[in-house]
Amino acid sequence: MIDPSLARSIRLVGFDVDGVLTDGGIYLGDVDGRRLELKRYDIQDGLGITMLRRAGLRVAIVTGRVSESVRLRGQELGVDDVAQDPDGYKMGAFTRMLSKHGVTPAECAFVGDDFPDLALLRIVGLPVAVGNAVPEVRHVCRVHLEHEGGRGAVREFCEKFLKARGQWDAAWQGYVAERSDPAGSR
Repeated sequence: MIDPSLARSIRLVGFDVDGVLTDGGIYLGDVDGRRLELKRYDIQDGLGITMLRRAGLRVAIVTGRVSESVRLRGQELGVDDVAQDPDGYKMGAFTRMLSKHGVTPAECAFVGDDFPDLALLRIVGLPVAVGNAVPEVRHVCRVHLEHEGGRGAVREFCEKFLKARGQWDAAWQGYVAERSDPAGSR
């Protein structure tokens, strides 16, 4: 359960990638001498992020790896910021995002699963652990999701969070109404 008052105070929601937006697995390969990294994303998780955006929240992706698939997924979902650090340092990029948007850490939620997320989880107003989070992450988080990363955890969070804010019904109904309008069809 997410406290409605706390949920309404949140202005930016951040997500880790590996183990949160994905199941943590990566596919590495070589295409014509170039490194290729592929990740699997859950479509329903993506729609949950769309609902956050519809509700007027800023959304950020903060990851400790660099992958073109992350940039593409962030672009596809229309997230406000994507930060990728090859050495796993997330704090600097996250604090720059907050400064850019005039948001304090207390006005943020972050969804994480493993040690690289702890620095952010310790400072945000609403720290969230996915079902497959390590015990140390679960210990510092206020919200513990049942679903695992890449397997519905992000969608579970988005629904619970927007319901606590009283915005879930308007978000999904508006989404469906837009796609039910024959004038809007292609």
